[in-house]
Amino acid sequence: MVEKIQKMKPNMKETPDFKRIYTDLLDKKFPDKKSKCQKILSKTTLSTLDIIRLNENIFGQKDKETLVFNQQHRSYCEQSIIEILEYQKKNNYNNTQIALKFKLSRNSVAKWKKKYLQIEL
Repeated sequence: MVEKIQKMKPNMKETPDFKRIYTDLLDKKFPDKKSKCQKILSKTTLSTLDIIRLNENIFGQKDKETLVFNQQHRSYCEQSIIEILEYQKKNNYNNTQIALKFKLSRNSVAKWKKKYLQIEL
């Protein structure tokens, strides 16, 4: 069954092309904000944190209810998790401070540190 699916869709990407999506969005609906987002869009690949920053730059901060709903549906790739943990180490933040900064759970940060910092040792 899996082989049939792979044969049917051999050129499928694992993730959407967010760079193209946000570029089109800025061109069509928010041309005034394009210069503000150009630095992030100039990267070859966008991380999860880049996408979150783009979304905040374009649409601004939402109300608390929307933030809570959106936070429940976020997922972070390994690259983004490592970037968050490096940011924590660089700025000498504890788990609570980094969780507040990136709107995460303290438990998530602790699990990430346990998993990814052991890899580096």
